[in-house]
Formats: sequence, structure tokens, C-alpha cells
Amino acid sequence: MTALAKLWRTTAFRVTLVNLFVISLFAFLAFGNVAWNARRAVDNEIASTIDAEIAGLAEQYNQGGLPRLIDVVQRRASQPGASLYLITNFAGQKLAGNITALAAGALQRPGVVETFYQAADDADRPRGRALVRVIVLPNGFRVVVGRDVVDRDRLISATRNAFAWSLFIVAIVGGGAGLLITRRVLRRVDSMNHAAHRIMEGNVGERLPVVGSGDEFDRLAINLNSMLDRIGDLMTGLQHVSDNIAHDLKTPLTRLRNRAEEALRTAATPDDYRRAIESCIEESDNLIRIFNALLTIARLESGQGQAAATDFDAADVIRDVVELYEPIAEEAGVELLVEAPPSLPLRASRELVGQALANLIDNAIKYGKPEPASDAEAAATADTPRISVSAAPGGKGGVEFVVADHGSGIPEADRERVVLRFERLEAARTKSGFGLGLSLAAAVAKLHHGELRLEDNRPGLKVRFIVPDAPGG
Repeated sequence: MTALAKLWRTTAFRVTLVNLFVISLFAFLAFGNVAWNARRAVDNEIASTIDAEIAGLAEQYNQGGLPRLIDVVQRRASQPGASLYLITNFAGQKLAGNITALAAGALQRPGVVETFYQAADDADRPRGRALVRVIVLPNGFRVVVGRDVVDRDRLISATRNAFAWSLFIVAIVGGGAGLLITRRVLRRVDSMNHAAHRIMEGNVGERLPVVGSGDEFDRLAINLNSMLDRIGDLMTGLQHVSDNIAHDLKTPLTRLRNRAEEALRTAATPDDYRRAIESCIEESDNLIRIFNALLTIARLESGQGQAAATDFDAADVIRDVVELYEPIAEEAGVELLVEAPPSLPLRASRELVGQALANLIDNAIKYGKPEPASDAEAAATADTPRISVSAAPGGKGGVEFVVADHGSGIPEADRERVVLRFERLEAARTKSGFGLGLSLAAAVAKLHHGELRLEDNRPGLKVRFIVPDAPGG
């Protein structure tokens, strides 16, 4: 494709040509209006001059009759730059004046008319153009008074030429500016296209160039770069999740296979087979729970898992979830403390809020117990570890749930990372769990346009689960 063809196919160049055509059209119409008004103004001025002269000649005629009128016309016609005069008898023969004839029919036309005339001093001179008025005297004689319009025509012609040159210059300058602008636009577009091709070729770290001008191309590049960053984060997260799935699911799958294999090798009685099958079912249930949690998080993050918002008492939800987990906490040697007002209205998805709160409490029971440094320290610590579950009205409506423990906590540098799916700290890999509890709670908070914040409880971890009221309440 030639450079000219490439240029013609660009939107910027075609828009420039359209704009140039529209501007030229409006300029032409504006000039036509100006020229027409200017000509009309000059014609009105000439007509006023003719009427004034006719009034003067009429006064002379009234005072001295036709001889006086002829004498005055002869004297005025002989002066330099004089108006045009002609007096004819009833037969059309010239009696006085500085013109000999008008165009055919002009003597019979009323009012001020534009016509051709022949000067009296030079019969070979080309005919001129004039505005004239014809007055018919009582005896059939005619008096013609007019003004040559050569100056008017010169003014209009000069204006027309100036406009033509101006329009030509505007077209040249506008076309040149359009070419420069189009070339600049093409350079920007080409640079973005080249960057896009490099990205498609596998250089996922490449980004569209941003020159810093703040124009629409910069804004587009910034938005596309943000989209590419988000896609990159999703790809990294997908790779991370895939790695963690391979790492964290390998153990239960290996146990499942080993127990089945051991049953084949060593089981001798029906009870042995029953125990082996029960163990396999338990491991299968763990795997099903993992995949169910993954599906739930995926639906929440895509916005497809949102249940209808209802009005409910968040304090009742806390008490129900705590009551459900009290036996588990007691078995783990942990005490659950509830701090909530008698009533705490909230408009949200009761099921999802309860599920997220259950995950946070389960997480605190598993990882929220303080780790004694030695057996002696463990014996000296007689108090039962406590986990606080509280709720209070949010600052801008809704409810703020807080689950706080006194365990080892999470370092600040790892707090953003642990809400990712299957993300577990190395210290937690020796304990049961799949690294999905905080991920699900974060997904529920995001779905409700809320927030999940991890803070230092000094010691331990404090999780703030903020759920605003859903609209429509």
C-alpha cells in the first residue's frame, strides 16, 4: 500500500478533508452574503445620490422650464467625474447630456435600473454600466440621471479575488496542517500497533507507549495498559493457583491412592475393607469441599453467585455461626467470645455473609492459637486461648464484623497474598486446611462492595469484614 493510499484510508485525514470542505463551503456562503450586502449598500447609496440630483433638476425645471433644465444639465455634464445625464425629446432625440444612448427598453423602465450606456465623448469606447432613473416630463421629454458602477464592480471584483486567494491559502494551509496532524496520528497509531503485535507475539510485559500529552491516545493507552496489567495479574494468579492446586491436592490424592492400595495389599477382613473405604470416602469429601469452595469463589468473583439481598439481623447470624462452631472450638481448646448488640439490622445476602463469617471463625480456630516456645511455657499458660467475634454498625451504613485471635498472626508483607486462592504461609502448611477461607470471605466482601482488612491484633490477627447495606432497603 502506497503512503498516499495509507494516508487516504486514515480517519484523521478524511475528517480533515471533510472539515476543510465544510469550512470552505461556509466561507463561500459567508462571502456571498457579504458581497450581496455590500453591493446592495452601494446601490442604495447611488440611488440616493440620483434621487437628490433629480430633486435639484426638478427645482431648476420648475423655475426656468426646459431651457433652464438643458443649460444646467450641460454645465453639470461637462464637469470631471460628473454623473450621467441625458435629455431627449418625445421622439427620443438627444437634446443634452454626456451619454448618447441607453440599452433598449431602459427609457421605459420605472425606478432605478441597471443598464448599459454609451458615452457621448467617445463612440468607440466600450459600453459602460450604470444605475439610472428616467423621469418623463409633461411634454413627453425624458430626463435620465445615473451613476457609473465601475467603482462598485471593481470593489466587488477585488473582494472576490481577495476571498479566492484567502480560500486558496486556507485550503493549502489546512491541507498541510491536516497532513501533519494525520502523520502524527499515524505515528501514534503505528507505535501502538507495533506494541500490540509484540504483545501478541508473546512479550506479555510489553505495554502501549504513553507520551504524557494527556490526549485521547494517552488515555486509551493508559486504559489498555491497565487492562493488560489486569490480564497479566489474572494470568499470574491462574498460574499461581495451578501451582498451588498441584501442590495442595497432591497430598490428599496421594493419601487416597495409598489407602486404597494398602487395603488391596493388607486388608484381610470385612472390617479392614470398611475402614479403608471410609478413609477413602473421607479424603474424597475433602476433595469435593475444595472444589466446591473453588466454584463458590469463582461464582462470587464473576458476580454470578449473588443471592437476593434481604433484611436480617446480623447479631442473629453471629450467634448462629458461633453456636455451630463452639463444639469445634472446644475440641481445639479455644474459647469463642461474642460481642454484639442485641439487634444489628443489615440488608445483604444472609447466606453469603454467614458463610464468610463461618470461614473466618474456622480460620481463627485452626491458626489462632498461640504457639508456645516450649513445653514449660505451655504448662505455665493455663488460660484458654480466646477468639473474639464482634460486630458493630458500619461508618456509612451496614455492619462491620471483627474476628480477632491471639495466634502468631500474619506479617504485614504477606497480608495481601494470603487472600489469594490456595495461598498458605509455610508455617500453616503443617495444619489442616486448603487456603480458601480468606479467599471466600474476600470474594463475599467484594461482591457486596465491602472490604476485608487484615490487621495486627498484638499479638495475633484481627480480620475486619465490612459489609455495607445493599441498595433498595
